[in-house]
Amino acid sequence: MTHWLLAPILIPLLGAILQIFVGYAPMPLRRVLAIITSALTLAAAIVLLNLAGDDTYRVYAMGNWQPPFGIVMVLDRLAAMMLVLTASLALLCHLFAIGGTDEGTRQFHSLFLFQLMGLNIAFLTGDLFNLFVAFEILLIASYGLLMHGSGSTRSTPGLHYVVLNLVGSSLFLISVGMIYSVTGTLNMADLAVKVPLVSGDQRFLVEAGGMLLLVVFALKAAVLPLTFWLPRAYASATAPVAAFFAIMTKVGIYGIIRVYPLVFGANAGEMANLGMNWLFPLALATLIMGVIGVMGAQTLRTLVTWQLVISVGTLLAPIALGSQKGLAAALFYLLSTTWTVGGLFLLIELVRSQRGSASDKIVMAPQIRHRTLLSSLFFFGAVSAAGLPPLSGFFGKLMILQSTTSGVEMAWLWGTILTGSFFTLIAYSRAGSVVFWRNIEGEIKNSTPVTPLLALSTGALIGMSVLMVALAGPISAYTSATAAQLLDTRGYIQTLQAPMVEEGS
Repeated sequence: MTHWLLAPILIPLLGAILQIFVGYAPMPLRRVLAIITSALTLAAAIVLLNLAGDDTYRVYAMGNWQPPFGIVMVLDRLAAMMLVLTASLALLCHLFAIGGTDEGTRQFHSLFLFQLMGLNIAFLTGDLFNLFVAFEILLIASYGLLMHGSGSTRSTPGLHYVVLNLVGSSLFLISVGMIYSVTGTLNMADLAVKVPLVSGDQRFLVEAGGMLLLVVFALKAAVLPLTFWLPRAYASATAPVAAFFAIMTKVGIYGIIRVYPLVFGANAGEMANLGMNWLFPLALATLIMGVIGVMGAQTLRTLVTWQLVISVGTLLAPIALGSQKGLAAALFYLLSTTWTVGGLFLLIELVRSQRGSASDKIVMAPQIRHRTLLSSLFFFGAVSAAGLPPLSGFFGKLMILQSTTSGVEMAWLWGTILTGSFFTLIAYSRAGSVVFWRNIEGEIKNSTPVTPLLALSTGALIGMSVLMVALAGPISAYTSATAAQLLDTRGYIQTLQAPMVEEGS
């Protein structure tokens, strides 16, 4: 039995429903219930990570309906890794939120847990339509979280975010409709078998559906030219929401990693490697756009949002090249950049609370309290984000560079990443020196003290870059095995085609 596969979905679902029923209960009770729910979700994810370590696929067929007709949840190394990444990020963001950010509305904790549930469904589902459903669940929750608070500062970027994602959802439906009209299935394993058999005019319809689906994933990941909605939307969100949203762009990247090697990979016949020749130059252009953004940032929050764009380009470039080493390096870097960017979003909120009217603007202001603590956290976060040794961001980028073979792609990848890292370092050095060390005379009034809980949650996320270095051997071994499992699609296909009468009963 593999009923554990439902735990990362049912735990946040039940926790969110409970939050709705206790919406008028005292805040301490609601906070305790929320943290317990997030902690249990992380515990369930760790259990699944342990199960996935034996390279065996585990499948849960809802209602015992066999694939390709039923709803299936599939656990492999990639799904387990994404579950742990998401649950750990959610728990630390939730801890930060109970420091006071959650007081704006009674629905904060329920929305937060619904989004966590939607993310977990996306990582576990084995069906394209259920992936669409998962996207809608997490997006609806994200709409509410993005608007958490008040004022036009959030409402205008929030409206842009909603409209663009509604357009993306429409395109998602159109693309899966085109694919289903030819193949008669949306089960990923079944598609992997049927797509290579498509020929003639029907092949063009499937190709169009596949390319349109790639556009949808690119929109979710904020790939250039579908990038410009992200900086304003994330910069206007509250700190724990923006930090949790660090995983949202990775959902689009996950969709590309999950669908394209399996359905449109090397065994897809005439549709092999569909769209990958476009993805590589767009990834490099996205990286360059992110570097331009961080160089021109006027606030710390904008600086970190553009860092997200840099990470998207850095991740997708080796993925587009299609090698096992490149995919393994990208997965290692994905872990590092998600935790680091999430920690930086939380840190910036602590800095904002200390600087009065200067907020997080990169301008000189009177010296802040807790300068040693906050500047040290910023230093570690900036070093990891820029890709300097000895933190995990450096090892992630180094593995990406080493994964390429000699040729034009290697020259472009090395040149773009190294140049981008240099200018990113300049941007972080400028921001850190101005905000923390170039002070003017005066005293900041109405600054908020940094509580141990806020410092702990922020430090834990940024400290993941140190932990990843200490565990670099096991983590890189896991990501290498994950890449090998993803590119060898036979096990996935055979597992989902085999009878599973005992599952889901």
